[in-house]
Amino acid sequence: MTLVKFNNRTRNTAPYFNNVFDSLFSEALNKNLTVNKVPGVNILETEEDYKIEMAAPGLIKEDFQINLKKDTLSVWVEKKEIESEVKKDYTRKEFEYSSFARSFVLPESVNADSITAEYLNGILNITIGKDDVKSQSKEIKVS
Repeated sequence: MTLVKFNNRTRNTAPYFNNVFDSLFSEALNKNLTVNKVPGVNILETEEDYKIEMAAPGLIKEDFQINLKKDTLSVWVEKKEIESEVKKDYTRKEFEYSSFARSFVLPESVNADSITAEYLNGILNITIGKDDVKSQSKEIKVS
């Protein structure tokens, strides 16, 4: 068995812990800067419609712009930070969305007139109705 000696001369209790925590937080923050801040979505298909659930905390319903162009549904948020008198000194802040855009290519069986959106408890719920005429099944014979 080999005994490895630890150089204890550079270790002062308080600065050592500060250096460890500083390095951990700075590495985490630097890694986080490279991550694209786009909210996650859940997509559900039922017999009657499609549902998109988008997690976007800290926003209000007026922050969203939803647009349908041909077969693409686009969701935009562009929120300017409001200067407040009370400044919060966060150690880490992850759930802020100042701006983002998400697009979804919709299938042909969508009824564009029946798209609705609701923002509740930090979740944007978009419901897209299916068009019965376009989604009818058809048998194709091979000649």
